[in-house]
Amino acid sequence: MRKNTVFKVLSVCAIVLSVCAISMHFFIRASDKPSEDKAYRDVLNKHLHQFSAPIPSSLSFCGERVPLDNVFVREALDRELTSIMYQHSVTFMVLKRSWRFMPDIEKDLKTLGAPDDLKYLAVAESALADVVSPAKAAGFWQFMPATAKKYGMEVNDEWDERYDLDKSTVAAVKYLKNSYSRFGSWTLACAAYNCGENGLASRLKQQNCNSYWELSINTETSRYVYRILAYKILMENPKQYGFYVRKKDCHQPLEYDVVTIDTTINDMIAFSKQIGYSSYKYFRMMNPTVRSNRLTNKSRKKYSFKVLKPDSYSWKYLVSKLKDKEEFMD
Repeated sequence: MRKNTVFKVLSVCAIVLSVCAISMHFFIRASDKPSEDKAYRDVLNKHLHQFSAPIPSSLSFCGERVPLDNVFVREALDRELTSIMYQHSVTFMVLKRSWRFMPDIEKDLKTLGAPDDLKYLAVAESALADVVSPAKAAGFWQFMPATAKKYGMEVNDEWDERYDLDKSTVAAVKYLKNSYSRFGSWTLACAAYNCGENGLASRLKQQNCNSYWELSINTETSRYVYRILAYKILMENPKQYGFYVRKKDCHQPLEYDVVTIDTTINDMIAFSKQIGYSSYKYFRMMNPTVRSNRLTNKSRKKYSFKVLKPDSYSWKYLVSKLKDKEEFMD
């Protein structure tokens, strides 16, 4: 009996030692295997620390000086900059999306003769995503239905141009230029974009004030322009604020053709296949203005649809077009 017990104990020990030896062997081999992302992890380990958001020594917005020496202005900016700096997941996605969408926004702003800094308003509004607010504002520039129609966009249950980046950018610039003409300041124009022109005008008159920085206004609008400024600062210097985003990790620009029709579409799913899509999901992602499975077009209006080129489905193809894909965003 005793011999059997000793034998069993020795057998168990031998098995345990064998398992440990095998595990150690594979662990050592795995540890020795070089990783293509080692340099990336080394940078993260070096820079991934908690620190106070650096505030620049000087700052301008649309050519207007921001009075950073004013303690209240500085602290308000610090609040928003710290918030987006440590709102990691959202800010990372904003930086990645900006690689795809910002070139189009910048091009439209330049064509329309608007300040380039206005692009950061779209970031503050939607984080560069086609979102819908609880108040039913939609798209990158977050237009309400009535305002969108006022500025020339078609909005209905079948087609919603608030989701068209170019058309909504044009409408946003018109709104902001009108506000600038009225208030004489781009910071006030941006404030009006948030709270409305009449509401802003009433507050300015009531307080005999002509400066956003000195205006007492509702909490949301009082933080709004500072949030735009914070995105400008961080997106112009992402590494300084701890965001190391490789170019290959960004959302790459997509290549597509455009198909234009001037007839009613009774079955949008069938139509998507006719123009080259195998997936209705991808058709809708490329054409977010489509809001229904049909499009009524009695007036023979021209509607345009994006058809993604086959190569653009491939991440490897898109990244291969980058010259320095391992470099970080500047």
